[in-house]
Amino acid sequence: MPPRSTRPAIPLDDDDYPAYTMGRAAAMLGATPAFLRALGEHRLITPLRSEGGHRRYSRYQLRIATRARELVDQGTPIEAACRIIILEDQLEEAQRINEELRAHRTSPPNPPA
Repeated sequence: MPPRSTRPAIPLDDDDYPAYTMGRAAAMLGATPAFLRALGEHRLITPLRSEGGHRRYSRYQLRIATRARELVDQGTPIEAACRIIILEDQLEEAQRINEELRAHRTSPPNPPA
């Protein structure tokens, strides 16, 4: 999943800032680097690359990976877990758009000046 927003001035406050190496991210998740690579292969997360070509993960990506890890730990195949999370994300976005459209339609018209 691509980064969600523009970056704030301070990277430490940015959920999309690629602060974690693959080894650190895997340790934080209690997973292996192979698990993180698999999430990338299934297009669930796309880590940014350092100048040296190493994968770097953001807090946002680690939250997604945590959700995938939970599903896999419950016995869901990794391919299915990735697809479930992608569909959940698409559903959430569609619901947000629908809410915005409903709010726009039900708001009273502006009075003439």
